[in-house]
Amino acid sequence: MKSTIPDTGVPITPLDANGGDRQEASLHGEILLRLRDYVVEGNIPEGGRVPERQLCEMLGISRTPLREALKVLAAEGLIELLPNRGARVRQLSQRDLEELFDIMAGLESLAGRLACETITDAEITAIEQLHYEMYGHYLHRDMHGYFQANQRIHESIVAAARNETLKTAYANFAGRIRRVRYSANFARKRQRWAEAMREHEAILDALRRRAGSELSDILFQHLRNKRTAAIEHLTEPQEGAQASP
Repeated sequence: MKSTIPDTGVPITPLDANGGDRQEASLHGEILLRLRDYVVEGNIPEGGRVPERQLCEMLGISRTPLREALKVLAAEGLIELLPNRGARVRQLSQRDLEELFDIMAGLESLAGRLACETITDAEITAIEQLHYEMYGHYLHRDMHGYFQANQRIHESIVAAARNETLKTAYANFAGRIRRVRYSANFARKRQRWAEAMREHEAILDALRRRAGSELSDILFQHLRNKRTAAIEHLTEPQEGAQASP
């Protein structure tokens, strides 16, 4: 997938006019969010070097805050830091994907079962709102908005499980395959994006009924289907990979 970093150095999104008055932690969070989205959405090729100079120009920042953000992405498993040679996007093999998605399937399956025992009506309502927001992005073919809402739904189910050990393990593995989960929606051999929406309808229905065993099975299969699509995308020709699915 070819990088779309512009040579002229246009920011990903306009910086706030009051940016200079922000607290350091807030600015760091914004830089991290932008950089993570940029990597996840495939703007740097698999295994490609992270172009620090161009990113600094795009974000309007110096090397120091950029490198701090890169350290976080490295801890999440999205990139690799190279001794004295910058950083590159982590490249996962088919075997890596199979193992990681199986772990995630197990974690989300357990989270769904536990969440049905403890989730509140208010939490279900919040997830419903995220679902309809995600569906709106789907109808408008807005992959960025769709993916953000999608991830918040999965994270909300994990949070509703009320298990901090599970939540920590999930966050650790989720970072490693975030980029792949995004790109899997572009798999062409199957209508993965539409298929994922139908699966989310089933997830929401089981959650509303607090059907723990059913939700557990649906989430496990949901991740298995995502794994299949991710491997298809990994092995298919990448021409026009950023086109709408």
